[in-house]
Amino acid sequence: MPVELNHTIVAARDSDVSAAFLAEVLGLGEPVPFGPFITVETDNGVTLDFIDTDGDIDSQHYAFLITEDEFDEIFGRVTQRGLPYWADPARRRPGEINHNDGGRGVYFPDPNGHLLEIITRPYGSGG
Repeated sequence: MPVELNHTIVAARDSDVSAAFLAEVLGLGEPVPFGPFITVETDNGVTLDFIDTDGDIDSQHYAFLITEDEFDEIFGRVTQRGLPYWADPARRRPGEINHNDGGRGVYFPDPNGHLLEIITRPYGSGG
């Protein structure tokens, strides 16, 4: 069996709010409770399992590979919400989209300060 990412745990102040945010912005299915988690499943079967925490939340980075059409839809939801966005993970290029590898990409925050990224081409695929 090939090695595949199955799930990852995402720390949140409010799992319900955070999972709903991710599902709505990315256009994914409704979040589903599973034990102490609220899970959001991506189209390739990986789940992001949100769990409430009262402690400090270290910002994590989650990147999602999407199509050009999906980019337009998701980026539209990002801008409709008035979310800040950047062309780079260091947040030095605010209000810009990158065109790395001949595609498009952008970074934006979730409610807990995690940095989400949407890209239309995998890194290194542009030759």
